[in-house]
Amino acid sequence: MDPEFGVGTAPQKGRRAWRTTLLLAYQSLGVVYGDLSISPLYVYKSTFAEDITHSETNQEIFGALSFVFWTLTLVPLLKYATIVLRADDSGEGGTFALYSLICRHANVSLLPNRQVADEELSTYRLERPREAAGRSGLLRAWLEKHTRLHTALLVMVMIGTCMVIGDGVLTPAISVFSAVSGLELSLSKDQHEYAVIPITCAILVFLFALQHYGTHRVGFLFAPIILAWLLCMSAIGLYNIVRWNPQIYQALNPVYMIRFLRKTKKSGWMSLGGILLCMTGSEAMFADLGHFSYSAIQLAFTSLVYPSLILGYMGQAAYLSQHHNLDASYQIGFYIAVPECVRWPVLVLAILASVVGSQAIISGTFSIINQSQSLSCFPRVKVVHTSDKVHGQIYIPEVNWILMILCVAVTVGFRNTKHMGNASGLAVITVMLVTTCLMPLVIMLCWDRSPWLALAFFLFFGSIEALYFSASLIKFLDGAWVPILLALILLAVMFVWHHTTIRKYEYDMHNKVTLEWLLALGDKLGMVRVPGIGLVYTDLTSGVPANFSRFVTNLPAFHRVLVFVCVKSVPVPHVLPAERYLVGRVGPPGHRSYRCIVRYGYRDVHQDVDSFETELVESLATFIKLDALFRCSDAAGDQQRDSSYYERENALTVIGSNPLRRHLALGYDDSHSHDDGASSAGSDRVDGIELAAAAPAPAVVKKQVRFAVAPPRSPGVDETVLEELHELCEAREAGTAFILGHSHVKTKPGSSILKRLAVGVGYNFLRRNCRGPDVVLRVPPASLLEVGMVYVL
Repeated sequence: MDPEFGVGTAPQKGRRAWRTTLLLAYQSLGVVYGDLSISPLYVYKSTFAEDITHSETNQEIFGALSFVFWTLTLVPLLKYATIVLRADDSGEGGTFALYSLICRHANVSLLPNRQVADEELSTYRLERPREAAGRSGLLRAWLEKHTRLHTALLVMVMIGTCMVIGDGVLTPAISVFSAVSGLELSLSKDQHEYAVIPITCAILVFLFALQHYGTHRVGFLFAPIILAWLLCMSAIGLYNIVRWNPQIYQALNPVYMIRFLRKTKKSGWMSLGGILLCMTGSEAMFADLGHFSYSAIQLAFTSLVYPSLILGYMGQAAYLSQHHNLDASYQIGFYIAVPECVRWPVLVLAILASVVGSQAIISGTFSIINQSQSLSCFPRVKVVHTSDKVHGQIYIPEVNWILMILCVAVTVGFRNTKHMGNASGLAVITVMLVTTCLMPLVIMLCWDRSPWLALAFFLFFGSIEALYFSASLIKFLDGAWVPILLALILLAVMFVWHHTTIRKYEYDMHNKVTLEWLLALGDKLGMVRVPGIGLVYTDLTSGVPANFSRFVTNLPAFHRVLVFVCVKSVPVPHVLPAERYLVGRVGPPGHRSYRCIVRYGYRDVHQDVDSFETELVESLATFIKLDALFRCSDAAGDQQRDSSYYERENALTVIGSNPLRRHLALGYDDSHSHDDGASSAGSDRVDGIELAAAAPAPAVVKKQVRFAVAPPRSPGVDETVLEELHELCEAREAGTAFILGHSHVKTKPGSSILKRLAVGVGYNFLRRNCRGPDVVLRVPPASLLEVGMVYVL
């Protein structure tokens, strides 16, 4: 009961919350559970493909059902739905969310541009202070002391990322192939071999060709398809249980697992590589947490997905327990247990469900590659946001076509469920092992729980997954080599890119020029200040970058307003727009040079150049006013500040939100003005300075940025502030130039062969064949100035 609003308020809120949770749970079916729900199509078929046979005693099928039941109960239900979902990073999930949590609670990040001001972000949430003494103190100190552990932790995250990308290749192939394989019961064995492969390849090509449209256009169909599939699978499973073997529930007894292994021995252990496929898609419950909620995902799984999967597997086992002497590689599968009268509708529904499940893993692959870029762990690629309304829906053209080619190649190359299952199983279980290895650190560092609890989690779930991992790894020659090969290639690319990026940053730090050098660039040296704003992009958060010194040495001129821009990523999923810009001066006010650090989270959407340029100028104007207020207050001896509005670090100011500006009567407002009278009406009170685009296109509404400046005679505002704001206005109207470094990396004489190959050959190859920084930062080509830089590492 809410004591302020009476008795009826709380139930009403509860009903509204439950309606929202039910709606999110329904929507999560098509996004989160598409991959997991179609696993019954190929689990039994992969299990009985080669290692074990379906005998008259039924011990094999009973043992397989018992393994499937307890695997689904212990891993997706207990591990993910109950424990791992609670390890969210401000509502976000996945491998990078765990890594981000660990990096915030312990200084183990390898990204060098870390600042103390980053920890003051409102989204930089810590469950407990890092400095507080507790059980995790010794572990934190040990991790921070050994730098090799930082690298090992990042490599572990990279391995999980590579396996997720590998799963993006294998899951669409095995899902669509298994769904289309239902044709084998309507065609002869020779005919279906020539029909299934072309149809599967055609569906895969069609699926990848539609990616650039985005899933928001057809996303409303995903949840109904998966819901219909789960209900259909449950109904068929219940029908088979009642008709063929009502006592099949006895096989859920874990004793049948022991009997299974005792009878089949090594062959039974190797067949676990097929059983583990029942967990395919479990990681999506955690990875897609940011789009839904903990309660919605848990509700959908426990109330619908989990019972439907159990009924589906039990129904197949009940049918197979009464039908023996089936061709294991041809008939043991999902469709053999489907009544013939509904086989064709079920086939169509299964194909649609497999397409939905494949779409989910493809979108997840795009998302994790985008997150890898934010940690400088992946070469720059073009990221297209396909929806303005639905957050996180992206499309990466290069990755999409590479995935399509690899999917088709896997389908044509393997041509059977056995090899595809071996490959997909290894990728799935490796990602789960990475999560199991990261969770104990989260339990101790972030939750401050007992080390024994963390150890129990690691040993219990790690032993289960290690058993399945060993069974998958033994199938190296039978298809498991594919995810290993893909992971090794991707890991080499990611590590080379990340290592070289860090070394380039260290080179920039050692070769940056001093502030005195910049201030000495005056008229006596023949330096000219040209009209306009010059945005010098750099990775440095302090100092003057070497590429700018190279620029002014060869061209003795720079812009009247100079801004050193650093676009950096912080270990949080999102940065609030009001806290994104960290602005300060470089030199005295008369030099008109500033530093702007733009902070993004690993799931944030980077702005287009128009909105970025507009917000940057607005932030500079607000900073000029705040800085004048600071100087006036300091001169008056007033040292009291409201820290909730802004803060300072090394002369850098985090520009606050609009309430701050209204409070100080120094606000600005964005408007698309069509009424000149409205503008003149406001001129009675304040002097308005309007910043507009230099060359607006005809027949297009002119973008305007208007910020208010108090009259000169107002207290606290002097002529210097107005002069600086007018110069900013004139520079904005003159145009903006984007100055970027165009780097080429060379190795030092005497470097090892491995370093020459990795840095001199590998990195330069990736740099030349991937997107440049101007594409990632969305810089217009007409305003771009590139400065050549040679890094000797």
